[in-house]
Amino acid sequence: MMDLDKLRKRIDRIDLEMLRLLHERVETAIRTRRFKPSVHDKQREDELLNLRKECAVIFPLLPDDLIVFLFQEIVKVCCKKQTEEQPLIGFQGDHGAYGEAAALIYKPDSVTIPFAQFADVFDEVERNHVDMGIVPVENSIGGSVKQVNELLSQTRLKVTAGIKMLVNHCLMAHPETDYRDIREVYSHPQALMQCRDFIKRHRLKPLPFYDTAGAARMLSSSNNFQFAGVIANRLCARLYALAIIKEHVEDHPENYTRFLVISNKESKGNANKCSILFSLPNRTGALFSVLKIFSDAKINLSRIESFIDRSNPGTYSFFLDFECRRSEKKTDDVLKAVKQKSIRFHSLGCYQEENYK
Repeated sequence: MMDLDKLRKRIDRIDLEMLRLLHERVETAIRTRRFKPSVHDKQREDELLNLRKECAVIFPLLPDDLIVFLFQEIVKVCCKKQTEEQPLIGFQGDHGAYGEAAALIYKPDSVTIPFAQFADVFDEVERNHVDMGIVPVENSIGGSVKQVNELLSQTRLKVTAGIKMLVNHCLMAHPETDYRDIREVYSHPQALMQCRDFIKRHRLKPLPFYDTAGAARMLSSSNNFQFAGVIANRLCARLYALAIIKEHVEDHPENYTRFLVISNKESKGNANKCSILFSLPNRTGALFSVLKIFSDAKINLSRIESFIDRSNPGTYSFFLDFECRRSEKKTDDVLKAVKQKSIRFHSLGCYQEENYK
């Protein structure tokens, strides 16, 4: 049964949804700049305003002059934003995802563009529809993000930066949910893995979702919220009007996720990390001979991981990260030596990696 308090809460949620949609409207308009010769298109702007005037028939509570004013202002803001030429960074998930948080750490002045799948991020960067993408490759608790590693093995994009970010998860729910009634929790499989002990301890049923922020958005708009919670970034509570039940639900306080920035352009600045991908002949000692190159050069390896080469079933390829300085000759010598021993070799790039808490 409705009362004044419930109606006001409903108004608050509607206002928040309007702001989210307006943000998406401006974001989409910014993306159109890549597909047209100039910012202003008078014919399109006039068509837009005329079409919106007709909306008064569909929404009789909204006066004509209000509709015209709103869209004149929206067009004005969108045109202004298109002229600013801020860098566009693609990430997987919805707004509030950890990938977006990492992108804003890396480029605070960027426009962050959400995509449903990691493959979409790679594709849009390759097409130059966005300037760069940011993708998670590994987590200190959950391990490697295999889908991203597979995409890295298939792309010709370059890695231009690394971001190691401390991730703090929150359990949140709809404001009208009694936390004692929560029986199931939605989140990305990696987040569920990182909070496995907490979930088990509280006898919650883990339900995988394509994204942490996407799970928060879904719960916010769902009518079946009585027994459900989500695990996500605390920013999602504000974005999607959810209540934080408990913070820091990850199983270990040193819960870091490592993100890589991908681009069509190679990094030219300082570097402390290099990433390569290679395949070796299937013979005894092949991998050892490569690792010995780094040992002899006294170069520290920070990561090595094997995976099945999908382009050549039965063959294993390797990702390898090592510490470097771009100016050091031994970095070039090592890359040449590994390439000579490989049947397939791809340097993802030398770049600067930073740690953030």
